Amino acid sequence: MVISNKPLKFILAALVACSPVMSFANSENDSTHVQTEAAHEEKVISHNAPVEGEHEALDPKAKVDAFIDHHLQDSHDFVFFSDEKENKHYGFPLPVILIDGGLKIFSSSKFHYGEEVAEVDGTFYKLVHGKIYKTDATGAIKLNEHGHPENEKPLDFSITKNVVSMLFVSVLLFIMFTGLAKSYKKGPIPTGFGRVLEPLIIFIRDEIAVPNIGEKKYRKYMGYLLTVFFFVWLLNLLGMTPLGINVTGNIAITVCLAAFTFIITQFSANKEYWGHIFWMPGVPVPMKIILAPIEILGTLTKPFALLIRLYANITAGHVVIMSLIAMIFVGKNLAADLPISLGLTLFISVIEVLVAFLQAFIFTMLSSLFIGMAVQEHDHHHADENVII
Repeated sequence: MVISNKPLKFILAALVACSPVMSFANSENDSTHVQTEAAHEEKVISHNAPVEGEHEALDPKAKVDAFIDHHLQDSHDFVFFSDEKENKHYGFPLPVILIDGGLKIFSSSKFHYGEEVAEVDGTFYKLVHGKIYKTDATGAIKLNEHGHPENEKPLDFSITKNVVSMLFVSVLLFIMFTGLAKSYKKGPIPTGFGRVLEPLIIFIRDEIAVPNIGEKKYRKYMGYLLTVFFFVWLLNLLGMTPLGINVTGNIAITVCLAAFTFIITQFSANKEYWGHIFWMPGVPVPMKIILAPIEILGTLTKPFALLIRLYANITAGHVVIMSLIAMIFVGKNLAADLPISLGLTLFISVIEVLVAFLQAFIFTMLSSLFIGMAVQEHDHHHADENVII
């Protein structure tokens, strides 16, 4: 078996190219964590009362909620841990790339983890819950009646924590598969780490690609299926490390991945696929008119099922694990809470290792199924005979 790395190069480049654009497309719901003192009243938060510092809350449960929210969100810097008493953060900054009357590039260290106002070429920026807003020298943030910042936002193409993670996994995949492809030139049996990859590749080929797409056409899509499987799987595993990375729990990323499957499916579809959507054979004409809009809607619900399944399952796993760890700090009986918390966390973490593989498998399986439905030929003769009978 010879693995060509040309399709992998194209898809990896596309995934990486998409990631900076999607990094600033997170939902505006992130800003709902900004606390307001009175509803239906416009307020301004100054730099002296930073909204990024949730750790200032005295309620332990509020601290836990803020920490979990911070973990689930993307970030402009890596923070390994923080010393609340000393108000120190241990980590490293990342590049900030803004388009605001021109290209502006600077280090996220200017924000000091959201506690300072960054001045760049006479313009002031404030980091609020992972979003960069234009402000003044005091760092004032105007909130609307729903607690959402109303300040203008520059176009953000920053290299965030999620982007760094995707770049790392993309480079790792490129090295893995390039090495595997080269090892086949020496003989039919791969060497080194290729012996670990080959069974997984054969599994994806024999259990996913061939049954769903067919023996005649599966090879054309193997590059994409292999890339998306290992890409999602490694990101899921990376999210279980203490680095606080939650890439596949970011809905912008899952939307991007599902969009690739959708585009490949639609551009690979044959005329029979479109015929079944717009003018389904073997059914009365009135039913064809009724079924056509439903089938068109179905082409959109399929990628939606892909993106929401991956996003929801990974996010839920992170929330459960961190909530179990939080029992140690919220509970009042450390001797009783500690073993329970650690035991349940270990149990869920083992399950999450399985879920990391399972979600990558399901995403790849459904992608191949949707592609197979679009490229396989249908037997209209038997369908018409069944209707006549």
